[in-house]
Amino acid sequence: MEQLTEVTIEAIDLAAWAPYALDVQAVAFGLRPEEVAVRLQIVARHAQQPGVIALGALSEGRLVGFGYGMPNQREHWWSTVIEPYLAARGHEDWLDGVFAVTELHVLPGFQGRGIGSSLIRTLCERSGLSRSILSAIDAETPARRLYRSLGYRDLARQVIFPNTARPYAVMGARLPLLTPGQSQAANSR
Repeated sequence: MEQLTEVTIEAIDLAAWAPYALDVQAVAFGLRPEEVAVRLQIVARHAQQPGVIALGALSEGRLVGFGYGMPNQREHWWSTVIEPYLAARGHEDWLDGVFAVTELHVLPGFQGRGIGSSLIRTLCERSGLSRSILSAIDAETPARRLYRSLGYRDLARQVIFPNTARPYAVMGARLPLLTPGQSQAANSR
């Protein structure tokens, strides 16, 4: 358990906390109520996956951020979508033996305090795997800057997921993630 000013990072039961996590995601990601309803079903399925790790950032008992992930499986929907994009760029091996960061969101009022960084670092540390993969909106956003600062690099860009208008980037990093001041070269092994 890690204390960040008034925020505590701790393991959560993903299924039990799913409604609160989706409230955070709805605000952080701008989801409409019908999108939240669909994603609640997805999170419920993810909560049952082998190896899922879920963390919450709590402030005075309120969830202000969360993240979860699991060992990647090629048969998962996400992997089937990104596989041709990775294969076209010679990165198909990033689908095997990696920890997929599935969701990571922090309420806007709590962003910029190191909460997202702490969540993703702890998820990846607890995974026991040597690499991590994730997808993020393919734009210069604070999230993409955070991921790059931790050692993630673009594996594929302009990835189109069904029912989404915005393209995504798939990013991968060797673990452990970089620490502040550590260069990308130090983690390129």
